[in-house]
Amino acid sequence: MPRSRINGNFIDKTSSIVATILLRIIPTTSGEKEAFTYYRDGMSAQSEGNYAEALQNYYEAMRLEIDPYDRSYILYNIGLIHTSNGEHTKALEYYFRALERNPFLPQASNNMAVICHYRGEEAIRQGDSEIAEAWFDQAAEYWKQAIALTPGNYIEAQNWLKITGRFK
Repeated sequence: MPRSRINGNFIDKTSSIVATILLRIIPTTSGEKEAFTYYRDGMSAQSEGNYAEALQNYYEAMRLEIDPYDRSYILYNIGLIHTSNGEHTKALEYYFRALERNPFLPQASNNMAVICHYRGEEAIRQGDSEIAEAWFDQAAEYWKQAIALTPGNYIEAQNWLKITGRFK
């Protein structure tokens, strides 16, 4: 049984009902409807911490989905799972692929910046200040992209950019 039919809480059930109605009303192909169902099931599994199941659903949604904008959100969510699992290289790859399809996805830029900043801090702990600065510079570029798209967000990042002299 599809995950979208077994969600237990009221909000998930309501969201599933609304999504099902929208899928019936909006003119879409059967492939697009199926892709959305896999995407929705992936989000549900991800929210419950079932990352392996979520990834299976997202990969199936990617196989079916043809719209670059919709694919960007699938790729972004795959990146979130890899970030949660500590697989930062894979996460960066998926965030980058999401941004290739949708450059107006500030949360992907922000998450890339956070990973780069983390790697910069790791380099400092290992005593490699040159590598750390390169990671921090890359983090700054990603945060500038995110801030340019949503100026009122990412206040901590804006402060870090100002304090480190990278906000230009």
